[in-house]
Amino acid sequence: MRKISIQQLLDSDKRPKLEHQNEYLLHLYNNNYSDETVYNYNRDITFFAEYLAESKTSFEKVNKLVVTFFKGWLKERKHIAQKQESIKAQKQENSEGNNADTVRLGKTGSKTNGNKKKAPDTFEKAPNKGFVKNNHSAHIASRNNNPEVLDALSVNRILVSLRNYLRFLVEYDYPAPLAPDAVQLVRVAKKKLQVPTLDEVVALVEAPTTYETDPVISLRNRAALELLLATGMRISEVVSINRDQVNSDGKLFITGKGKKQRFVYLTHRATVHIQEYLQKRVDPYPALFLPKSGSRLKSSDPRISTNYLQMKIALYRRLLEIIVPMSAHTIRHAYATYLAENGANPAAIQVLLGHESLQTTTRYVHTSDKFAEETHKEYHPVSEDT
Repeated sequence: MRKISIQQLLDSDKRPKLEHQNEYLLHLYNNNYSDETVYNYNRDITFFAEYLAESKTSFEKVNKLVVTFFKGWLKERKHIAQKQESIKAQKQENSEGNNADTVRLGKTGSKTNGNKKKAPDTFEKAPNKGFVKNNHSAHIASRNNNPEVLDALSVNRILVSLRNYLRFLVEYDYPAPLAPDAVQLVRVAKKKLQVPTLDEVVALVEAPTTYETDPVISLRNRAALELLLATGMRISEVVSINRDQVNSDGKLFITGKGKKQRFVYLTHRATVHIQEYLQKRVDPYPALFLPKSGSRLKSSDPRISTNYLQMKIALYRRLLEIIVPMSAHTIRHAYATYLAENGANPAAIQVLLGHESLQTTTRYVHTSDKFAEETHKEYHPVSEDT
């Protein structure tokens, strides 16, 4: 897929835009927001621009009622349906064209084969390389178990992006039709989050040794999962680690979400498994976790993908017949929970996880049922013996 810069993204996106939307995105970019954050905000507020265009509502007329209708539009997945219609129309236009050899993308002057059908200009970030063209709507649809209704968390993510955009208008003295705080989030049903037992997590981490037949893949996947459990890192941070960041003292200095830097710490067993894997490496590539085959090896900086690692975690869970749903993020939650249950200071957990707010950290800590049961037995004032 073709890589594209932030400026090309702004020039190439032909969907409806809000007032001063390009200035807002450049404001984010020039204030060192990550490429991924800029892309996500652009996508989210473009949904609102598409709703205004569809409902024939001018930006100046936006009020609380308009935002309420927008929530319903999102919940009914109208933004997905509209994009699919746009894709269909674009494909038909390209197939019925007069066999032109080039298709222009905004002001970039980029050329493509006229015989290929093209989807509308949607973009996805390529790690450290800018953006790549992609149809993002299918990814959004796949996140929800019910394809007919967008979940509340996804709706709220878009509403938060809208709030931040309105704050930008106020900050830069542009006319804002609505106060940012007037955009109220939708109610999110509280679900009981199941925390896997420590034995279940350890079994999952050790699974590659049992289930992988290729010795190098077994060592690599075991080392990656050991790193997840040892540090509580995000999966994107794990795949971004380079070999030269690992040393004998077990301390890693990493750059995480929002370009925030922090130290994380390896356990002894994680260090052992990482070193065993590295001893099998004879390549010159910087990545700590390298794909063994496939198209990724053709890039200048090959490394395993987050999707691959998530897929392997799901496979190991099924093979181990673990009932509790598990992902890389579950391991991160479990890491924080186990530290808290063993008496770790919440402020220290906040630093280890790389959270800006302690409130965010507390949402990551979910006391396990087993720990709650033991606490009840130990501390209940009326015991069975009295």
